[in-house]
Amino acid sequence: MTAAGETVTVGIREMGVRARAAARTLRSLPTGRKVQVLQAIARELRARQEPILAANAHDVRAALDAGVPEPMVARLRLDRASLEGIAADVEAVSRLPDPVGERTPAQTQPSGIRVSQRRVPLGVLGVIYESRPNVTVDVAALALMSGNAVILRGGKETVHSNAALEEAIRAALVALDLPEAAVQVIRDPARERMRELLRLDDLVDAIIPRGGAGLHRYCVENATVPVIVGGIGVVHLYLDASFTRDPADVQRAAEIVVNAKVHKPSACNALDTLLVDREALPALPAVARALLEHGVDLRADPEALSALQDAGLPARPAAAADYGTEFLALTASIRVVAGLDEALDFIAAHGNHTDVILTRDPAQAERFVQDVDSAAVIVNASPRFNDGGQLGLGAEVAISTQKLHARGPMGLRELTTTKWVVMGEGQTRR
Repeated sequence: MTAAGETVTVGIREMGVRARAAARTLRSLPTGRKVQVLQAIARELRARQEPILAANAHDVRAALDAGVPEPMVARLRLDRASLEGIAADVEAVSRLPDPVGERTPAQTQPSGIRVSQRRVPLGVLGVIYESRPNVTVDVAALALMSGNAVILRGGKETVHSNAALEEAIRAALVALDLPEAAVQVIRDPARERMRELLRLDDLVDAIIPRGGAGLHRYCVENATVPVIVGGIGVVHLYLDASFTRDPADVQRAAEIVVNAKVHKPSACNALDTLLVDREALPALPAVARALLEHGVDLRADPEALSALQDAGLPARPAAAADYGTEFLALTASIRVVAGLDEALDFIAAHGNHTDVILTRDPAQAERFVQDVDSAAVIVNASPRFNDGGQLGLGAEVAISTQKLHARGPMGLRELTTTKWVVMGEGQTRR
C-alpha cells in the first residue's frame, strides 16, 4: 500500500476513535441539550444556503457531465425549497419523544435485588448510502437525538454537497461546545475507505446501508461490524374480490395501485407485483388502464394477459424473473391467484418488505396481517406509507427488512438498545 493509502487508512481509524470518544459525551446528554443541537443545525443550514447550494451545483454538473441518468441527478439536486425542507425535518426530529433513559418498572427478585432495563444509545453508527444529500442531515439528526455518534459515507456523486452539510452540522456542534466528531463524513469516495469502515468492529457498533441490493450485499460480505440490512425487497398488493363489487371501490383500488407504483417508482416501498383474486379479474382492466395512463410497463401472466388483451390494453407476457424482482422503475408484474391462500403462498415465497391487501372482509384482512411475515403489512392503503415520516418517526435512517433488533423504518427508538440495571443492598449469590 502506498504512503498516501496508509495515511487514509489511519484517518478512517482515527475517525472511529474520535467517534467513540464523542459517543461517551452524547450518551449522557439531557434531552434539552439534544434539542438545542438540532435547532442549531437547522439554523446553520438556513444561514449557509449559498455555500451548500453552490457545492451541490458542483456535484450536479459533475453528474451530468458523467452521464448520470436524470432520475439519479434529480435525487441529488438541492434548491432553496428542498434545503428549507431539510432544515424543517431536523426541527421535526427535535420535537419527537426522546427514547434514551426510558426505564422498565423495577422487579424485586427472591434475592432482594431490584432489576430493570434502561434504554441507551447504540453508540457509534456507520451509515453508508447513495445519492441523496438530504440523508446526510436526516441521519445526523436522528443519531444526535438518540445519543449516537455517526460516521457517514455518501456516494461519490455527493462529495461536495455532503462536505458542505458536514460543515454546517459541525458549526452547530462547536457552537454548543460539543465534540465535532459526533458527526463525521468520509469525503474520500474510494470503495476501499468504505471497506475500512466496515471492519472497524472495535469502534463501530452497527453498519446501516441505505441503497440498492449491490450495496447491501457488499456490506454483508465485507463487514466485521454487525450490519442492519434493509431497504430492498419485493412489494406486493393483493386485490381481493370483496374490494371490487362496488364501482367506487374499483376506482379506489385503481387510485391506490397508481399511487403505489407511480408516486415514486425508484423507492423501495413502490409496488412491484399486483396479485389479483380470480373473482376480481373483471376489475383488472380498470386498474391496468390507470397504470398505463402513467406509462407503466405491465407484465402479466397468461390469465391476466388475456383479460387485458380482451379489453384492448397493451401488456407483455411475464417471464418467471418478473416475479420476485424489485423493479425500482415504471414496471409492474401482474399475477392472477385463486384467492387469499394462493396469494399468501406467493408472498411467502417472494416477499419480506411491504405487502398490502385491499379487502372489505375483516376476516381476510386479519388473516393477511397474521400470516404475512414482512417488515410492514398494510390493509386498504398504499405501500408508500411504509416510511418513517409517514409512520410518525419524524425521519428514518433506513427501512430494515431483517428480524433482529429493528424491523421496518428505523427512527429514534431503533437507534437505541437496552441495558440491565441491578440495584442491591449487599446481596451475594448463593
